[in-house]
Formats: sequence, C-alpha cells, structure tokens
Amino acid sequence: MNRKILSLFLIGVMAFAVVASGCISGGGSTSTSSSAPSTSSSAVSTTTKTGGKVVWASTQLMPPAERAFILNTVLPGFKKQTGIDAQFVPISYFDLSTRLAAEEKSGKVTIDLIGDLHGAMDYYQSQGWLMDLSNMPQLKGRTFISTFEKYAMIRGTKAYIPWMSATYVMVINKEAFKYLPSGLTEQDVMQGTSKWTYDALLAWAKNIYEKTGKKELGFPVKGLFHRFLHGYLYPSYTGYEVKKFDSPEAIQMWKYLKNLWQYVNPSSTTWDEMADPLLRGDVLIAWDHTARIKDAITKEPDKFVVVPVPRGPKGRGFILVVAGLAIPKGAPNKDAAWKLIDYLTTPKVQAETLAQTGFFPVVKEASEQLPSGPLKVLAKGVAAQESTSDALVVMIPNLGKYGGQFGELYKEAFRRIVLQGQDPATVTKDIGAQLDKLFQEAGVPLP
Repeated sequence: MNRKILSLFLIGVMAFAVVASGCISGGGSTSTSSSAPSTSSSAVSTTTKTGGKVVWASTQLMPPAERAFILNTVLPGFKKQTGIDAQFVPISYFDLSTRLAAEEKSGKVTIDLIGDLHGAMDYYQSQGWLMDLSNMPQLKGRTFISTFEKYAMIRGTKAYIPWMSATYVMVINKEAFKYLPSGLTEQDVMQGTSKWTYDALLAWAKNIYEKTGKKELGFPVKGLFHRFLHGYLYPSYTGYEVKKFDSPEAIQMWKYLKNLWQYVNPSSTTWDEMADPLLRGDVLIAWDHTARIKDAITKEPDKFVVVPVPRGPKGRGFILVVAGLAIPKGAPNKDAAWKLIDYLTTPKVQAETLAQTGFFPVVKEASEQLPSGPLKVLAKGVAAQESTSDALVVMIPNLGKYGGQFGELYKEAFRRIVLQGQDPATVTKDIGAQLDKLFQEAGVPLP
C-alpha cells in the first residue's frame, strides 16, 4: 500500500518540481474534478456574487505569518470575487473536536467549514459529523491528484475535499558539505541513496563539531519534534510508528538518538521552528515541516538545499501530510462554505498558498502557476524524498481529541531518555503501555 500511495503522490509533486525548477476516487469523484478541466477562470462557480457569511474553523495555518496570509490575502480575495464574508477561526484539534461534538449533539451547528488533517477528518467522519460531499456542484478548472481524492473517501463517503499537502524534510546549508564524513558524498545526500543513513548523519554532525567546535545540527523540540520521533525515527528503526514502541529495535533507536544529541545545538530545546536558526547560522543541518523552513529557503535560496531524510535499518520513514476541507452536518451556510472550498482549491490560490505557507498544492493545474526561484529548492527536495526507493510513507494517526496526548507521550519519552538519561527499556515500557491505552480509548488500531 505504501508503494502505491507513494507512486500516486509523486505524480503531483514531480509536476511541481519540474515547473518550479523552479493521512482512488470513488463514487463522488466527478464532483471534484473534470476529465477535461477548463482553464478559464470563468468556469469557477465562485465568480457569482451571492453575499452571506461563512464561519471557517481550522487547525491549520495557525502561525502568525500563515494566519496573516489567510486574513489579508485569501479572505479579501474571496469576498471580492463572491461577495461573501468569511470568518477564519484558528482552533486546536482538541477544541475543534469538542466543539463539533457539542454542536452536532445539540443540533445547533455554528461552523460552516472545517480545515483539518486527514486523520482528524477520519475521526470526525467516524462520529457521523461530516456531510457527504459527493452531490455538491462540480469544482471546475482543476484536477485533484488521485492520492488525495482516495484519502478523501472515508467509509464509502466523500468526507472532505483535498486542500493542502506537506511533509517534513532536512535542510542543509551548503557550507556543511565541507565536513562530509568519509564514504558519504553530496550526491548521496541530495538523492537519498542507501549511504545517506542516520549513522551517516551522526558521523557528519560529529565531524562538524570536531572541526569547528560547534554543534550545528538542529531540531524544533518546542515545535513539531514529536513528528520526527513517531513518523521518522520509529518507522526507520522498527518499521512501525507505535506497534513496536518498546521493542529491541526501539531501544537501539533511542540509544542512537542519545548519542546523536551530543552534537545537536543545545538551543534546540527552545526552538519551535527552524527557519530562523538556519538564517542566523546557528545550525548547518536542520529538520522541520516544509512550511516552517520556507522562510529560510525564500530569503537565502542560494545558501540552502532541501534533501531527503536519512534512512534507518527498516527504510526511510517520513510523514505525508494531507489537509482537507469539510462541511459539518447541519452547517448553517453550506452553500457559502462550498464556494469557499471552490475558491481555496483554484490553481491560482493553491499556488499562492505554496508561495506564502510552504504547503503544497493538491491540484495538478497549480504547477502552471508556480514561480521559479526559491520554490525550486523546496519542490526539488520534496520530490527527491518522495522518490527514494526505500521510502516508508507514514500518515499521522487519526486519534481525534487524543491527538495532543499522542504527541506529548513521544516528547515525554524523549525528555526522560535523552535529556534526563533514564533507561530506554524502562521508559519505553512505561510509555508504550500508555500509548496502548490511548489507542484503545480512541478505538483506533496501532499504526
């Protein structure tokens, strides 16, 4: 399944990379794409001004710069084109699921549109909170990448419309290539060959430290570092995100990370994103979400390259992020919500979203809108990661309101093992039991 997911996803990502060189549709596929899509903007239904208001609750695009893009560019453009006011409500996963549960139970729904990740959408759909979008008007002028349409079909229902995609990658300051360890070449790193391993990363970071006296590897420990733990290291070393949490392979992984941490910039525990540390020169090598390293690439495109993550004993684990747009049952203004979905998935707005946030388009026609320049660096790196032969594609678990607890457990394991020096076997047994209980309460199988 992972291979199939990867090959389908690459159709879109490689298109973006070429032009920028610079969590199978069924039933309702005709409502979101056309076999012969129109390239004329007049084909988009949102050109008809209708007035009204739509309340859009989103767990995505919450950081200040991303929120500013929505408030200052997207929503004014939407109103100008449609006459519809839209209220953007940034909200956490827990708060959104709690609010949806209360509103659906009371029958007094106030949210018209939801923006969230695939896993959360799967949870919302399992609770019966989402409309089936199969019979909504056709979205013309765009062709959705088939992988994302496949994920949008949940339990036989078109639960959401694909909105954005992303992943997490490594960013290298070209200066770091001066310190490559023996046996590892720049080409190995850029292409993600079998020699680009986590052991090679350790040797590289150690080499930089021994020759410069600086710890030049960095991670956003206050940010999305838990994604690195569950979606990158764990599958790369154990083949699973959770199922082998306290296995011998996991113990080996934690010992590796503890060893690696000798060469990680100590300020990593204070960072929530890696763009600024890269730009300041605090680190030469960093891992983070594509949206959170975009500013470094945009401001210094000749200074950095985006490369695949290393591989482990089981393969090259990495997360594929899929965000979607859904309409809750009982939404007071579903027609206005659909028009906003229409607007957000137009090729022009999709390309602008990549340029402003680092989230990749989900429609093929957006590749024609991508400018050359810094995005070339980002797109090529993403394409290289997705095309590695040893890829292990991971989706963020659909835990709904338990999602926050899931990430915190991985962070707790990291703090206890790596920062406090506790025994990995003891900690993983303790945390593993808590993870098992969490998934049982959520009613979700271990990924």
